[in-house]
Amino acid sequence: MKKSLMFLLMTLVLSLFIAACTSAKETDGEALEPAEEGVEAIEEEATETAEEITVTHELGETVVPKNPQSVVVFDLGVLDALDKLGVEAVTAVPTDNVPDYLAKYKGSEYETAGTLFEPDFEKIYNLQPDLIIISGRAQEAYDELSEIAPTLFVSLDTSNYLESLTGNIDLFGEIFGVEETAEQELAAINESLDALNAKAAEMGAEGLVILANDGSISAYGPGSRFGMLHTDFGVTPVDENIEVSQHGQNISFEYIAEKDPEYLFVVDRGAIVGGESSAQQTVENDLIKGTQAYQNDNIIYLNPVYWYITTGGLTAVDEMIAEVDAALTE
Repeated sequence: MKKSLMFLLMTLVLSLFIAACTSAKETDGEALEPAEEGVEAIEEEATETAEEITVTHELGETVVPKNPQSVVVFDLGVLDALDKLGVEAVTAVPTDNVPDYLAKYKGSEYETAGTLFEPDFEKIYNLQPDLIIISGRAQEAYDELSEIAPTLFVSLDTSNYLESLTGNIDLFGEIFGVEETAEQELAAINESLDALNAKAAEMGAEGLVILANDGSISAYGPGSRFGMLHTDFGVTPVDENIEVSQHGQNISFEYIAEKDPEYLFVVDRGAIVGGESSAQQTVENDLIKGTQAYQNDNIIYLNPVYWYITTGGLTAVDEMIAEVDAALTE
């Protein structure tokens, strides 16, 4: 009897022990599953947050974070493009240099990052931006800026204007996740250019583009700073042999009178840098008054902000096309 009772007690204790162990294992299993799911979710989120692209440019190679939340911009054409694409990540710009049509970036919600040529390194360091974008005017500061944050050098090849502009806009679309908007903007530009080229070809429009700068003038032909007038906008150059130079080919008023362009396009640099004389005062002299451009009221004073300062922007190129289109009249 005692042995039977003892055996029964031992069996009961053993059953309780096995049940407890089984319950613990099941509980552990249930606890581990959500924990593993949480780790996977965190890892996935970290992967998305850390997504980046590597961009090779003229000054080196930059690993750029996708969808940066804080961006310092030192190129006004880039600022124009980002604004048109609806990018809201810009936090600091060279506010003193911002043109009027981008006046919102002069507001108190945007930090002053220095000037186009001289970044305020201390201010930028304190901002700790996710990305800095520069162009030729600030290229000397590239190495120092790169120590603060990923710094992307963006250039515009005016000798291959449309392709270069397209490449830049596609890049911004990828970086900021606005690919569809970028595609739409570029499609609209191409449509406008197709129409302008057809119009220029039908008219046989022939012209010359010059830069006026406090009494001096220089000419630009295909492949030069304002060569997109010919290569992309369809206006036939009055002279195919103009020297390709950043500063143009120095010319005289006798040269213009000799070439006698049907259309004379003028960029007034003095209006941008505060020159003492206007382009109109410089250009419209007795020699120029003898040309068909003057006599047919076809001297066109181009907006120097779009053509000289923000040439790589989307609003700028829209306005540039519109100016040339409006100028080409029978």
